[in-house]
Amino acid sequence: MIVLARIQKKVRQAALQEQLKSSPFFTDDALAEFLKVSVQTVRLDRLELGIPELRERTRLMAQGAQNKLKAIATSDVIGELIDLELGRSGISLMKITEDMVMEKTKVARAHHIFAQANSLALAVLDAQAAVTGVANVKFKIPVRFGEKLIAKAEVVKKRGNKYFVWVKTRNDQQEIFRSKFIIVSLEQ
Repeated sequence: MIVLARIQKKVRQAALQEQLKSSPFFTDDALAEFLKVSVQTVRLDRLELGIPELRERTRLMAQGAQNKLKAIATSDVIGELIDLELGRSGISLMKITEDMVMEKTKVARAHHIFAQANSLALAVLDAQAAVTGVANVKFKIPVRFGEKLIAKAEVVKKRGNKYFVWVKTRNDQQEIFRSKFIIVSLEQ
């Protein structure tokens, strides 16, 4: 019986590590639900495996990503840069605050969502300086005060000094925004 419990624990911990590898923003509550165990069990497993809590994981990821920026400054990134692989992909997180929504409807102003995606598209470039040449955007559903948005960018093609970058933004449930950018490197 003890051997079986140890095997189950190892399997659970491996599943925990795999889940956080693919979705690092999972809370302990969400992990507990996913693994069908208590929140306390998740916390104990994380401690045993040396995995920090969500806030610390996010801070560490953001710190590492910001150190890699080339095309824009950290202060020019809208949202919090969480992951960055220059020339390939990136992730940013942004919470919709009171000052980002329209007073009457509490729906986010579109330019904030666009700015998150556009700055992320610039951030993923492996170039010293770049500007947005073309942006094709699609707002899919309204976003409201308090929602957390996760934008994921991917460089899909490079032709000369032009980078083709797709950015998809999600809230907790679904995709809310999609964009295709042509970003032009200013390097000669």
